[in-house]
Amino acid sequence: MNYNVVLHTLGILLSFLGLSMIFPLSYAFYYQEERAIYALLSSIIITILSGLFLRFTFKSEGGIGRKEGFAIVTLGWIIAAAFGTFPFLFSGALNNFIDAYFESMSGFTTTGATVLQSIEDNPLSILFWRNQIQWMGGMGIIMLVVAILPTLGVGGMQLFKSEVPGPEPDKLKPRIAETAKILYLVYITISALQIACLYFTGMSLYDAIIHMFGTMATGGFSSKNLSVGHYNNLTFEVIITFFMLIAGTNFTLLYKVLHGDIKSLFKDREFIFYIGLVFISILIIATQLHIYIYKSILTALRYASFQVVSIVTTTGFVTIDFDQWPALSKSILIILMFIGGCAGSTGGGIKSIRILILIKKVGREFQKILHPHAITPIYIGEKRISDEAVSTVTSFFLLYIMIFILGSLVMAALGLDMISAMTSVATTLGNVGPGLGLVGPTQNFAFLPSAGKLFLSFCMLLGRLEIDTVLILLIPEFWKK
Repeated sequence: MNYNVVLHTLGILLSFLGLSMIFPLSYAFYYQEERAIYALLSSIIITILSGLFLRFTFKSEGGIGRKEGFAIVTLGWIIAAAFGTFPFLFSGALNNFIDAYFESMSGFTTTGATVLQSIEDNPLSILFWRNQIQWMGGMGIIMLVVAILPTLGVGGMQLFKSEVPGPEPDKLKPRIAETAKILYLVYITISALQIACLYFTGMSLYDAIIHMFGTMATGGFSSKNLSVGHYNNLTFEVIITFFMLIAGTNFTLLYKVLHGDIKSLFKDREFIFYIGLVFISILIIATQLHIYIYKSILTALRYASFQVVSIVTTTGFVTIDFDQWPALSKSILIILMFIGGCAGSTGGGIKSIRILILIKKVGREFQKILHPHAITPIYIGEKRISDEAVSTVTSFFLLYIMIFILGSLVMAALGLDMISAMTSVATTLGNVGPGLGLVGPTQNFAFLPSAGKLFLSFCMLLGRLEIDTVLILLIPEFWKK
């Protein structure tokens, strides 16, 4: 392990994080929020000085290998969340470190779970920071550094593999820094388009930016206590639903579409599975809502469509208290929390491509029973999936379920009822946001004991970095030279 290169790179990350606080600071000056100006200026100074100390104390000698990549990514997210607490603490939005760390980690990992009791009572600039860190975490804070800093290009692939969600991250260009720049350019372009759509249909520019942050990062933080439901505006809901669907799609695929290759959408088996899952879920839930709650099928479709897309993309915006829905509808939403969006998207969860591979694997096992000597490789579209990749996906799925079960027991031991315990872990591990019961869409996580908040913060990190990247650091052998 090359500790110097790890600490040097973490110093670069902190320097960028400190500079990024200038954006909410500009809002603090604009809205003349004195308390927030002090908080953000103090945070900027502390963060940048800490970053400069690490950069100039530890020299970057040697490349970023596999171990260094895992360490930089995991420690980078932990440290970024720690320094991200300062604006919350110094402004008085949150009055203790654990609450602030939960909120910060929830933002960076694009989970969207909150401990803020009344969101609208906070300074607008602090809410801007709260949502900005979602947007930064959506595509990846380490990948942002890779895109901006050419000197990390040598070891950039190790960082890219460790941070980008999905079993096999795609490279669009030979140099990983170029791939990172392209993906961020797609991210920024679509983000700007959503802001324009919301602004020109009547939402204020500030709220349009805030909800873009939450949508494109599939994070779900809002500037309103009632989330998107505050507006009760069908146009806003349609726009946000459309962009949530986009954010849950593989950004490599979106890059191809933006360059005129529309057919690639219909050739991509994961995307077809993802859209098909959304359509079927909406159909079932809307039908049940129409039967039991809403007289109008259009009203049922409106609420079903928004919540299905919000949950499957792991965004977590809400327009209605879906905890009051019939059992079947809630069960479908819980299943969608586990599945998540596409690989290479900003969405969380297990990912649609892994579910597809697992379905194919089950089918192959039945084929082997019927034809024991047959060789039956697994294909997704025209791409053959290696046995090693299938084994990796199976291991990931089993580990994900094991962590969910053990995590549910931990939360139950802390006093939560079964539904609240299970969905609190499901929603943080899947980076979704709202769960059911005590952590439902109209509730928050403030009531949890400190141990519960720290544990769920760990679940958020596990979910965002896809488990292995984090757990590998807990093995003593990893730290040996």
